[in-house]
Amino acid sequence: MNPPLSRTSAEAHLYMDLHPCSCGSTRFPRHSAVVALADGDLASRYTGTCEGCGAEREFVFRLPATPGRTSGGFRYGGNEPSQLLDPGEWLLVADAYAGSVPAESAGEAGQRARAALTRAVAALDEVGKFAPEGGGEIPASAFVSDRGRQLHQREPGRFRRERLAAVRGSYAELLARLG
Repeated sequence: MNPPLSRTSAEAHLYMDLHPCSCGSTRFPRHSAVVALADGDLASRYTGTCEGCGAEREFVFRLPATPGRTSGGFRYGGNEPSQLLDPGEWLLVADAYAGSVPAESAGEAGQRARAALTRAVAALDEVGKFAPEGGGEIPASAFVSDRGRQLHQREPGRFRRERLAAVRGSYAELLARLG
């Protein structure tokens, strides 16, 4: 088996959060180890016991040949598109994080709001990585998950480059105002 590439640990954890156990629970204490694959590449292996039903969970992700640099703030990956999540899933993640921001964001709520908006912006950046150079919208072939395809079919206009940029700009502006 050839495990999928995870560009960062944040991307791997997000993937695990989006893939629940058969009982529906996503929570399990994650013990991680770096392991060698049969082809000599390295992978991250996450194991633990589901908090919902007690089933053993395991996820294995191939590590990049050269670790990416994530300077300039929080990022889920480098310049290449994700192999774990499709653009629809990334947009759903951005929506969830942005939707969790409270109207009043002072004190501790402000810290949570900044963290959520930071992740929403990073998820929107991931959506844009699926757009072809010079293309106006993300092609239907990029949507490989059921969730992603369903969102694209319901709201294809949300995957136009200019609309993604406008939403990202709004989130970034709100984030800047939060300080």
